[in-house]
Amino acid sequence: MEEQNIQPENDQNKELNFDNRIPLEDLKNSVEDLKSQLSQIIVGQTEFVELLIVGLLSNGHVLIEGVPGVAKTITAKLFAKCLQTDFSRIQFTPDLMPSDVLGTSVLNMKTSDFEFKPGPVFSNIILIDEINRAPAKTQAALFEVMEERQITIDGKRHQLQDPFMVLATQNPVEQEGTYALPEAQLDRFLFKIEVDYPKLEEEIEILKGHHERKGQKPESNITSILSPEKLNELKTQIFDIKIDEKLLHYIAEIVSKTRQHAHLYLGASPRASIAIMNAAKAFAAINGRDFVIPEDIKKSLNPVLGHRIILSPDREMEGMKTKDVIQMISQSVEIPR
Repeated sequence: MEEQNIQPENDQNKELNFDNRIPLEDLKNSVEDLKSQLSQIIVGQTEFVELLIVGLLSNGHVLIEGVPGVAKTITAKLFAKCLQTDFSRIQFTPDLMPSDVLGTSVLNMKTSDFEFKPGPVFSNIILIDEINRAPAKTQAALFEVMEERQITIDGKRHQLQDPFMVLATQNPVEQEGTYALPEAQLDRFLFKIEVDYPKLEEEIEILKGHHERKGQKPESNITSILSPEKLNELKTQIFDIKIDEKLLHYIAEIVSKTRQHAHLYLGASPRASIAIMNAAKAFAAINGRDFVIPEDIKKSLNPVLGHRIILSPDREMEGMKTKDVIQMISQSVEIPR
């Protein structure tokens, strides 16, 4: 197996001696500041927080899944508060209409003309709580805005301002009152992050923190540290991260194999390949490198591919998970040297 020869990422970073073409010190400091702010309230969940930051720097949207009460919503809210941007929250319910999200044209009695009243999606960071509680027509209203950062209503296009990021939480689809998200919408999320229950030690820390705050709201301890201008500057640096052509072949081969695998009913689209590349660049940058290594790609595979591929019915009945197939595929593709 190829993986036996791979050194842990930390060891690789120690052995690599290089001079960055891109000054990444500012980006690394900003990421550490974000993590430091969130760690005041959020106990554990280091991978969750890191993936949120990578999603932000990669200009992507993030889907967060977990049972109620595991801090999905509060983490997303606190993450948004760390940014000096507009924030809006939309609670998805079974009776929510597309116009409740996008906005609608209203007749102005003074001018006798229709005026567009923007909905809550016209913001920078959008928290959609329990996205899979709303019916398909409301979920479909997000297709255009998530992909093109614009909304077309009554034949007129309305452009959204940068930065624009959707953080959506959902309950596991097995729970009562949930609707499975359409594949086309799932494909528009850069990552799907699965949030599990905390460990015993972490839950004790959660209780201590809650006790010590004495009823104070968690967000009162969070300071906004990243302006839109600074964020756009950091995103530009991500685009400049170097990736070798051999690694592009590596990504393409992994994604291509999802379309032919016997255990899968549906493979990943080319959008998944682009997502893996962009996420790998962000992982490289936050680790202080201006070039991508195979480990950056491997870290991106599960959160990028897990919600884009569908198991065959037989394998699903056997209890197989998508991450098992992703591991099989990644182990079957030779790692570039």
